[in-house]
Amino acid sequence: MLSKDLGWSFHFDQEEPWFHAARVHYQLPVEALIAQTLQGGMGEQDENGALVVNTGRYTGRCPQHRYIVRDVLTDTRVDWNHINQPMEESDFDAFLQEVIHYLEGRELWIRDAWMGAREQWRQRLRVVTELPWADLFVHHLFLPRKSNLHDAYDWLVLHAPHFHRPADPDRKPCIALHFTRKLIVITGTAYTGEIKKGVFTAMNYLLPLQGVLSMHCAANMDERNRTALFFGLSGTGKTTLSCTTDRRLIGDDEHAWDEAGIFNLEGGCYAKCIHLCAETEPLIAAAIGEGTLIENMRFHPGTRRLNFDDQSITENIRAAFPLTRVPNHVVDHSGPAPQWIFFLTCDAHGVLPPVARLTAPQAIFQFLSGYTAKVAGTETGVAAPRATFSTCFGAPFMPLHPLVYASLLQQNIDRHRVSCWLINTGWMGGPYGVGRRIPLPITRGILSTIFAGELDEVAFEPHPAFGFMVPRHCPGVPDSWLRPGGSWDDPLAYEQAARQLIHAFQQNFERFAAQVSPEVKQASPRMPD
Repeated sequence: MLSKDLGWSFHFDQEEPWFHAARVHYQLPVEALIAQTLQGGMGEQDENGALVVNTGRYTGRCPQHRYIVRDVLTDTRVDWNHINQPMEESDFDAFLQEVIHYLEGRELWIRDAWMGAREQWRQRLRVVTELPWADLFVHHLFLPRKSNLHDAYDWLVLHAPHFHRPADPDRKPCIALHFTRKLIVITGTAYTGEIKKGVFTAMNYLLPLQGVLSMHCAANMDERNRTALFFGLSGTGKTTLSCTTDRRLIGDDEHAWDEAGIFNLEGGCYAKCIHLCAETEPLIAAAIGEGTLIENMRFHPGTRRLNFDDQSITENIRAAFPLTRVPNHVVDHSGPAPQWIFFLTCDAHGVLPPVARLTAPQAIFQFLSGYTAKVAGTETGVAAPRATFSTCFGAPFMPLHPLVYASLLQQNIDRHRVSCWLINTGWMGGPYGVGRRIPLPITRGILSTIFAGELDEVAFEPHPAFGFMVPRHCPGVPDSWLRPGGSWDDPLAYEQAARQLIHAFQQNFERFAAQVSPEVKQASPRMPD
């Protein structure tokens, strides 16, 4: 049974006999989900057939309201901190019962999918939601699985965005993950990115415990099957730089790396598309069309034409579509071990060079540091680029200690002799608000130069503070940008900004200093005399 509108009550009895629904829509096709959304007054279609919805109060993730259940297994495994906040099992049980009571007797949409493209590691996923367009999101983002409503599943997501806990007058969202029971409960927010990242967090718990590195990165390959990874927080360029006409896309956000190579953990794209331009991002622009789910975008006045420049709802405008919409995607969602790794840092200080080559210890230092900027709208409360350190370039999704992921990454880099690079997609000539952001064509040109091997014969110089190697010349990049402070008009202002950034790196890395090798510790920057 691949697609059926049941129209009768259904009892979920796989593990616990507690869940009843009045009307179930199971594995519906795209056309039916769009029709139901329109009939319910929950969205509109643009001139090309894309479905446009508004996620309401929350237009980004709410990491401050995400919890992991603390039990016998997770107590010593999870890296408990202000991001991985504990929820006691008794509190989770009470919360779950409230959600079950709310969902009973309601109209629900159910979809079965795969978490992960590699057969050896993939998990069976079931998502239950009260919104047809959220089911459309699940259809687009996860890998399809042929199944029956009575088939078993590994993980269950209960998505109840309109539910708020009776005892909470502020009506805050709650995202709770129970790793032992393989259950994710999301309430109070309709932003579908919570589904995506909840599932990703689950895989980031499961896979490393089995010796498989899970990663917040994009991946693509060339015609010679040479693979590249792009680490970075949302908005730093993973999707934009990995979706190119001259390389085949494996995926734009979530991957894993085992002995056979890399593989995608999902089957779609959730592209941030504020200011999207067909000239600079042709593949993403072409993928947005009939059946695409668009979140929080307005039309041009008096038309049904999408306005990619209107950020009156949020800067975090999103488009969800399956990878099949990208013409040169890799069909099996996998590739060999990477030849290149790029750490994308959006430097809001304007200090780092556009490109630098890293040794393996320097790569691990940068990975553990995760320096970048949170861009506007991706998380609630972020209105402008803000410098931050997000370990593993994805701290909100990494439930284990960062050294678990770093150790696996170092083993893989050493085993495959991966070429590692730091790419600054942020600012030059000054910090955010003063300097200019590095143009996308320049960054793309840097990557093309590296892929072509053109920097192999270029002279490099060590950066006086960070120690990584910076080319003296790179085609398409002003030579002044490759010199420390060379793009700044005010040398004293650059020195002050550099000192602030170096101090921030040093302060952030103190928590890892006693736990890493001397070589990785040595990669910490120092202000030159």
